[in-house]
Amino acid sequence: MAWQSLRDYLEALERRGELARIGAPVSSKLEITEIADRMVKKGGPALWFDSVDDKEIPVVINLFGTEARTAMALGVKQLADLSAKLQGLLQLTKVRPKRFLDKLALLSQLKELAAYPPKIVRQAPVQEEVFTGDAVDLGQLPVLTTWPKDAGPFITLPLVITKDPETGERNVGMYRMQVFDRQTTGMHWHRHKTGAKHLAKARKLGRKLEVAVAIGGDPATIYAATAPLPEGLDEFLFAGLLRGKGVELIKAKTVDLEVPAHAEIILEGYVDPEEEPRKEGPFGDHTGFYSLADYYPVFHVTAITQRKDPIYPATIVGKPIMEDYWLGQATERLFLPLAQMLLPELVDYHMPPAGVFHNLVFVAIDKQYPGHAFTAANAFLGMGLMMLAKVIVIVDADVNVQDEQEVWWVALNNIDPERDIRFIPGPMDVLDHASREFTYGSKMIIDATRKWPEEGFRREWPERISMPQEIIDLVNSRWSEYGLDENLR
Repeated sequence: MAWQSLRDYLEALERRGELARIGAPVSSKLEITEIADRMVKKGGPALWFDSVDDKEIPVVINLFGTEARTAMALGVKQLADLSAKLQGLLQLTKVRPKRFLDKLALLSQLKELAAYPPKIVRQAPVQEEVFTGDAVDLGQLPVLTTWPKDAGPFITLPLVITKDPETGERNVGMYRMQVFDRQTTGMHWHRHKTGAKHLAKARKLGRKLEVAVAIGGDPATIYAATAPLPEGLDEFLFAGLLRGKGVELIKAKTVDLEVPAHAEIILEGYVDPEEEPRKEGPFGDHTGFYSLADYYPVFHVTAITQRKDPIYPATIVGKPIMEDYWLGQATERLFLPLAQMLLPELVDYHMPPAGVFHNLVFVAIDKQYPGHAFTAANAFLGMGLMMLAKVIVIVDADVNVQDEQEVWWVALNNIDPERDIRFIPGPMDVLDHASREFTYGSKMIIDATRKWPEEGFRREWPERISMPQEIIDLVNSRWSEYGLDENLR
């Protein structure tokens, strides 16, 4: 199902009983966070707040707060279907390139396979109202302050649109934005992010970087802004691929950028690379800890366009599980075929919620030679932003990495800590507060596979305990005879 807009998705959620409307007046400062946090932890519905701070714009939150809702947002029955979807596009079931150059060639087919390119339109709902000059006032938006020690209100679900000043290639990323005043915000561009690279190029060329921020796109486009796509792959193109329908774009009013025609609100403006960065943060982050204050570029809003009756979508991050976990799960499933293309022995991988994405990765491989676990782990660390992973646990193909208890049970039984754990230096996530230096620290690789004689293991390796399938089937067939609770079957 291709949702044309956020409101189409919200209507579908309401029909399915997945949207709760709250008419009672609420505050954008902390109160909505507390309500939404309780709901996401309990697998509750998406929330629509009609009356926030006496502002005219309603707030919606928890749009991706369950696996089922995230799958619905992306047009599949379950998130596992995303792997099959991309695998079918890449025809990986038929093609297993052996040479590195062949793999790169296959990756490039992503552009050719995108049958749903963005479509430029001349009129759009998101430009029904246009504000410029003194009429630009971010204070009219019900921007949330999510945690007690946050430096202020933060826009948490923005689609930040820039173009490479040299090549013209477009990027859509999601970076939090602290609202400083009526017309400026912070732009939280980490050094690894494409937006930061575009700003660096603008600095070399001696010009400002034009920026547009879409708030409230369709759910596939919102997701695409969070996805770690291959360099040069347009997020709007990718969203069209997920939707099965091209994203409609319209030329922004005051900057040379195209924006989603069916978004709710667009902020247009610029970042001046010569301007002194401004202190931004602290911010209660997805790690469950506050990210510390630091200096980031300033985004100047020169125009706001919006629908006549805009809706303001938000998300909150904090101690997992939050709804960003389910967006991460979508990325995990969607990019499994790409990872398998570069690492054919990869069976599956999983980033459990306690690891907040980058801190812990479980990897199952089809082990084929002594030392394979460490080779696979290093290959995994070479896959784009996977370089930020802190702990990688490698297990055999028969271990279900989606079951965290099973992984740790197998790993803790299979390892000799001195023999099977390696530490290596490498880049770390900006939000890693424990690393020895900012964005630099150490990584741990745990080889939890069965050990081979060639790896120095001379003892007999025991078999895992398991029940024969015929006994399992027998008990299943006779369960009602035992008089036990059916739910315990």
